[in-house]
Amino acid sequence: MKLNTGWIGYDVDGQKVTGYFARPTAARGPLPGVVLIQEVWGVDPHIQDVADRLATAGYAVLAPELFSYGGKPAPLSPERIEDAKQFLDTLPVPAWFDPAQRAPAIAALPDGRRQAMDETLGLLLNRNRPWDPYFATVRGAKAWLQAEHAQGQKVGAVGFCLGGALSLQFACKDPELAAAVVFYGFAPPHELLDGLRAPVLGLYAEAAKDPNIGNAVPALAEAMKQKGKRFEHRFYSGANHAFFNDSRAASYHVGAARDAWARTLGFFAAHLAG
Repeated sequence: MKLNTGWIGYDVDGQKVTGYFARPTAARGPLPGVVLIQEVWGVDPHIQDVADRLATAGYAVLAPELFSYGGKPAPLSPERIEDAKQFLDTLPVPAWFDPAQRAPAIAALPDGRRQAMDETLGLLLNRNRPWDPYFATVRGAKAWLQAEHAQGQKVGAVGFCLGGALSLQFACKDPELAAAVVFYGFAPPHELLDGLRAPVLGLYAEAAKDPNIGNAVPALAEAMKQKGKRFEHRFYSGANHAFFNDSRAASYHVGAARDAWARTLGFFAAHLAG
């Protein structure tokens, strides 16, 4: 399928941000929209490919670059992030999010690379993130889609890892969001669920392989049930964190990715295009 794709810019709080856009070329008029929220790596070639896949399914898609708000810092350049990916692939996933577990491996790096890695991972994996600019960037992406390509149509969100956490929190904060899909994202504080109106689909690695995220899902599901929220979720036996990312052989799980993608498309067809 031919697609219209490319990078666009829009204003958020007086700041210029960028995002990768895709939609089917042959489709005329407004389309349902999807805000695609990045992994910690940014809107890299993998996320651009996911945007293209969603566009092929008949959606107008915008993947906002969260790190572009206020200008992307040097430690988050594509080259530095790629080096961080290769380094993290040498560690078990739980160590990614634990500076104490990462420290011995970082200390073993050469001096120049050690400092650069410490800076990059400090920004990529620090939970004390600039959440307000992130949410402003995501809200701006939804507003841009509604104004430019999804006039009168429903808009949903899907996110991966960092983006998965943002997708659900975005749905809690925006009652007009029509659907949210979470790929292995951290659960939000349960009090935020009171504002949730959209149905949510959660797709998770085997909890034993991704305990930082998976172990919190049962409590999230129970809180959703108690509050009367619509929450479907699934764990994938044998799958690691980031099982959908087919650009990373260390984590990709083809069976889990296949099933999760089919569920995502079915979910959006029911709640955005239906």
